[in-house]
Amino acid sequence: MLDFKPPKRRVRGKLERAARARATEDRKRLPRLGYRYVPELGRHAVQFFERYLRHHEGEWAGQPFKLEEWQKFILREVFGWIRPDGSRRFREAYVEVARKNGKSTKLGGVGLFLTIADGEPGAQVYSSATKLDQARIIHNVAKAMLKQSPALERFADQLRDNISCERLNSFFRPLGADSKTLDGLNAHGNLVDELHAHRDRKVYDVLVTSMGARRQPLTFIITTAGLYDPESIGWEQHQYATQVLEGVIEDESFFAFIAAADPEDDWTDPVTWWKANPNLGKAVKWEYLNELCEKAKRQPSFLNTFLRLHLNIWTQQVTRWISPKAWNACEEREPEPELLGRRAFAGLDLSSKIDITALALVLPAEDGFYDVVMRFWIPEETALQRSQDDRVPYDAWLRDGWIEATPENAIDYDFIEAEIMELASQYEVREMAFDGWNAMQTAIRLGQEGMLMIETRQGYRSMSEPCKELEALVMSGKLRHGDHPVLNWMANNVAVTEDPAGNIKMAKDKSTEKIDGMVALAMALGRAIVQEGDGRSVYEERGFLSLEA
Repeated sequence: MLDFKPPKRRVRGKLERAARARATEDRKRLPRLGYRYVPELGRHAVQFFERYLRHHEGEWAGQPFKLEEWQKFILREVFGWIRPDGSRRFREAYVEVARKNGKSTKLGGVGLFLTIADGEPGAQVYSSATKLDQARIIHNVAKAMLKQSPALERFADQLRDNISCERLNSFFRPLGADSKTLDGLNAHGNLVDELHAHRDRKVYDVLVTSMGARRQPLTFIITTAGLYDPESIGWEQHQYATQVLEGVIEDESFFAFIAAADPEDDWTDPVTWWKANPNLGKAVKWEYLNELCEKAKRQPSFLNTFLRLHLNIWTQQVTRWISPKAWNACEEREPEPELLGRRAFAGLDLSSKIDITALALVLPAEDGFYDVVMRFWIPEETALQRSQDDRVPYDAWLRDGWIEATPENAIDYDFIEAEIMELASQYEVREMAFDGWNAMQTAIRLGQEGMLMIETRQGYRSMSEPCKELEALVMSGKLRHGDHPVLNWMANNVAVTEDPAGNIKMAKDKSTEKIDGMVALAMALGRAIVQEGDGRSVYEERGFLSLEA
């Protein structure tokens, strides 16, 4: 349980306070320009939710949809203002809140309102995404809520991908970039969930430009913060919304509401969490966020995920990874001669002709720990030159036997393959992971020598779980790496990148220096963690398998 008493009133971040201050100022300023705030219109939207909609899942399934104050504020502002010509003021609404604060339910309800209760004849309403299946998420929420409401269901009919209102000749459908056609649209409503995850702006632009013939169309976006990318539509809209709230841009047609922690806030402070989670204590539980916060403290790679998804802070894709303190605490290991003969899983990061090649052996122990044995090779001339140019002590590592030099100025693959087979005779190597990008010929030759080779590409799907497992072992002290100075150096160099789904991988191009040994270690660990309970590899039955990136 949390040793924390939440304040009586919710703490708001700077941008949410700016949204409310804008609303207050608009009441004074805009009537002089012919705009009017009509409370009845805002109440109409709020009452639609609370009278007709019911929750469809979780602990509140079947219960009436009771809006929180912040949700009422958004609906009243978006639907309560009209222009001098009597049409709705806002053409676009951008709402940004942390995960689990009812985004999908809210957006599905807005879709039903625009289809059934907005009074637009022949309204075309779409939930849009880059993939049709993704667009169906909001549409399916709306369908589920419709089934929970007999009073509302009599106004609408529904099929798999269509909710229609015969009285208004209107419909609500999902639409993705992979839909059969994007032609001939005349959208009244465009509902966008998780804009930060949109790979491009194709569907967004198609729908917005299709609204020209409508009297009061509305694009309604609800999203969580994403990864910073200056070319993405998600970041573009976030920046625009921020500038509107800060008064840099004046756009009377654009509504913005952002609930987020502020940059200077302490992310471990529960008071901070409330800024980004207006439903904290209700749909979002204090204990849930506390557990995630503790996880972020233990696992540095999870911190950006916690900041982005639960504090609504846009983060860089690149994250410094392993804590030096945690890594150094894992240095104790038995001398290598005492490890000989044990079951092992290998990872090979084969270099280009002039760089480092790394081989990692991961040896699962009966006590739940994992012992690590490393080998590194580098062309002799390259090592000496880099010692001078980059001030990396390759010469000392060569002298002390931590790296082995291959003759002349290029990697000798035959030499390395012979070394690997010699090592395989000293340990019970079950299988070896390799990256097929530049190691396919070596893998074929090692396979011909009897080694079970598993191609493991370097994308998020293949590398995320091994990287997370490696991090967890380090943070829990269950990795024993033997204090290898080259691996220590590489562990300190590693940066990881993260995709919107929270998957991670090591990024050679973003890391401060070489990380080949850590990549090889993660690949080897990946082979170890897929083992079945009896210790047999599933690949002994399947054979060679390529893991797509």
